[in-house]
Amino acid sequence: MSDAALTKEKQYQVCVDAAEERGFERLGLRSSESWYQDPKHLVFRLSRYKFVAKMLSGKDSVLEVGCGDAFGPRIVQAEVGKYTGLDFDPLFIEDVKSRMVEGWEFDALVHDLLDGPPPGNYDAVYALDVLEHIEPAVEHEFLKNSFAGLGENGVGIIGIPTLESQAYASPQSKEGHINCKTAPDLKELMSEFFHNVFIFSMNDEVVHTGHHKMAHYVFAIGAGKRS
Repeated sequence: MSDAALTKEKQYQVCVDAAEERGFERLGLRSSESWYQDPKHLVFRLSRYKFVAKMLSGKDSVLEVGCGDAFGPRIVQAEVGKYTGLDFDPLFIEDVKSRMVEGWEFDALVHDLLDGPPPGNYDAVYALDVLEHIEPAVEHEFLKNSFAGLGENGVGIIGIPTLESQAYASPQSKEGHINCKTAPDLKELMSEFFHNVFIFSMNDEVVHTGHHKMAHYVFAIGAGKRS
């Protein structure tokens, strides 16, 4: 932009100045494809991160398991002390690191939770759209390792598409969704790791406590880690 690029309303000049100073930020690998294929899905995904951010607001150290392109977690970063993103795919972590900007830096790690617990200790651990990709035979090992760094007062959050929603899922989604669950089944699974488990349903970007069988997505929040 030229030196003469001025907005007609002066309060928006900061947008031009910021673009000239640091350039434009890019969406991540997955988010960019969502924005192209079906933009509303990006809204749904960011809404899930907003819910997690509000549930974990004020936590000192938070780990995301399966962060993917880590486009959404900035919403969580804004609410917690330290965010760490972890994914088993090096390509996604390379993309994450290539888009890191000053003021929003975080540790981005390559690690497969089926190989063992992640490094570090955390006040909270969450995973969105991950468990449904894990074979049922190894889901217990996956979650045990995911929550290994939590103390007894730690919080765990799992968000997945419901089993009922799969009748309406796209072929691409169905290919990777091998372990979707009903809300009661997810609560039972999370109860193996936490004394208290709270279920929330979600349709599009709306989180609610309505009838879980009519929900497209479900969250399980675990508190009081079992030893």
